[in-house]
Amino acid sequence: MKIRFGFVSNATCLWEASPAKTLTFKRYSELGPEAGMDRLLSVTRQNIENTLRVLQYNTAHQIEIYRMSSSIVPLATHPDVEWDFVTPFKKEWKQLGEWVTAHNMRVSFHPNQFTLFTSPKPGITHNAVKDMEFHYNMFDAMGIADSSFINIHVGGAYGDKESALVRVHDNLRLLPKHVKARMTFENDDKTYTASETLRVCKREGIPLVFDYHHHLANLSDEPLNELLTEVIKTWSNAGVVPKIHISSPKSLSEFRSHADYIDMEFIMPLFKALRELRQDVDFMIEAKMKDRAMLQLIEEIAKVRGVKRVSGGSVEC
Repeated sequence: MKIRFGFVSNATCLWEASPAKTLTFKRYSELGPEAGMDRLLSVTRQNIENTLRVLQYNTAHQIEIYRMSSSIVPLATHPDVEWDFVTPFKKEWKQLGEWVTAHNMRVSFHPNQFTLFTSPKPGITHNAVKDMEFHYNMFDAMGIADSSFINIHVGGAYGDKESALVRVHDNLRLLPKHVKARMTFENDDKTYTASETLRVCKREGIPLVFDYHHHLANLSDEPLNELLTEVIKTWSNAGVVPKIHISSPKSLSEFRSHADYIDMEFIMPLFKALRELRQDVDFMIEAKMKDRAMLQLIEEIAKVRGVKRVSGGSVEC
């Protein structure tokens, strides 16, 4: 059994390396068309360059799992902007994809909570389709669209969960097939349990990214081992091992909030269940301290009896 570890967006150990520098629409408008576009180009260039820095940092640490920032391109889907973010950076996008490919890196995107397919409002579904296409187009510009995934939550219940679960299937028909083929769903901490998300995934042929922290905040009825067995099956045709999100509570009173680091005791039931199943997985660390939390967790897990660290970013047991 092998576990690879990764983190989200920003490498905290790097100086001034945020890949999510922003430009608000208000500021863009104040600058005027020419200066506003110059600023958009400048910020996007910085974000792409910093994404490459993080990828290089990952390779230096033998980290093969990474979630890219959804904010690399400011205002990409704003209805009053919607600018061509590919053409000016063809070389830079390609450079990102070449690095990912050359170093066997698994990368993904995770659009925000407003990208969902359960809404009864056509406008929200339209925007969700547009946002999914935007993320796909970034991967396509990198040349890695056929090997990378875009992860979202099922969405809201809108006062009637069963109706929303029917509607998600109708709304997903509006998503282009090539984009849908690169999507995953994740169970959330308040609305859709892992079991409910699993129902959607099985019907649509979509892999399920299991979030263990969310699962404990919003429990399913099945025992963990049974649930994991079914989750694993959704990845059978994906060409990659299952991905699992790891975080731990900030406190008992703020159980849903993510702590700075990972509490080993909190995740041990998951770790033991995966060992029993002898299932290779990739862990995406969602702790606030990102790469620092990930590196600390690897060191702690490597001390567990029967576990051996085999690279900077992976263990075997």
